[in-house]
Amino acid sequence: MIIDCHGHYTTTPPAVGEYRDKQKAEVARDPSSVGEKGTVHISDDEIRESIINNQLRLQQERGTDLTIFSPRASWMGHHIGNEHTSQYWTEHQNDLIRRVCDLFPENFVPVAQLPQSPGVDPAKSVPEIVRTVEEMGFIGINLNPDPSGGHWNGSRLSDRSFYPIYEKMSELDIPAMIHVSAACNSCFDTTGSHYLGADTTGFQQLMMSDVFKDFPDLKVIIPHGGGAVPYHWGRFRGLALDKGFELEERVLNNIYFDTCVYHQRGIDLLLDIIPTKNILFASEMIGAVRGIDPETGHYFDDTKRYIDNNTVLSDAQKQDIFEHNTRRVFSRLKV
Repeated sequence: MIIDCHGHYTTTPPAVGEYRDKQKAEVARDPSSVGEKGTVHISDDEIRESIINNQLRLQQERGTDLTIFSPRASWMGHHIGNEHTSQYWTEHQNDLIRRVCDLFPENFVPVAQLPQSPGVDPAKSVPEIVRTVEEMGFIGINLNPDPSGGHWNGSRLSDRSFYPIYEKMSELDIPAMIHVSAACNSCFDTTGSHYLGADTTGFQQLMMSDVFKDFPDLKVIIPHGGGAVPYHWGRFRGLALDKGFELEERVLNNIYFDTCVYHQRGIDLLLDIIPTKNILFASEMIGAVRGIDPETGHYFDDTKRYIDNNTVLSDAQKQDIFEHNTRRVFSRLKV
């Protein structure tokens, strides 16, 4: 089996965007508006059409079997409105993911968005973890290290305000993917500098902390190949040694990297630097990069091809990346 651990519902029916536009208009008129959750009217047929013609088609064309599926990352928009805005939006998004997975149970498994909001205690996201995992069968969460949308004016991931989330993750044995949302700071571009910078930032915040000492069973995924981490592994090792600890001992029992790297040499570097046991197959399709690479004639995000073409790993190591590591990290995955 080939499991893609990083997929987003980027092809939602129009009613989802229409609901969000109404929310945005409401908080533009009154930033403190509590509003109401309301409803999003989407039929099963609309969901089927949005998936069959997109993610499911690409699954079949590219030879993958199962996608671990979460709401569209750039639309999490934790910086928009207030904590009520985020709570209602998050609940709708997670409910929609559950519907997708119910309609396509052999192809998609759900991961939850959290209702984070700038200046709001991260502990307030714990009830949504409980709801989605214990009541709805979700197998993981996406955790935003920067709910401000690129201003980075909140707490580090090492701050104890995040500990209630880590406690619940440990209790439920679920992983978190460290994933920002859209950038509202014009200095950053959402799916380029903001995403990759956040991957790197999240990694360093955790490696320089006692989080994994306090939560030795915690499982964290750094997406997009780890941002700058594999390329600068020597720098991070040096920084760790300067602080008196070994990088590998500090992070490699807890941190995993996905394969959302969109060229062969980049994947080969990731596979060379990071131990196989810490790599999970992922493509993020349909996501940030949707075009065809003119140098290869294949889609940039057809990442299975890069793993297949690697000449160093054994077949057993490749299967660990494609399936076994993901099953270990997402222990609630039952297939």
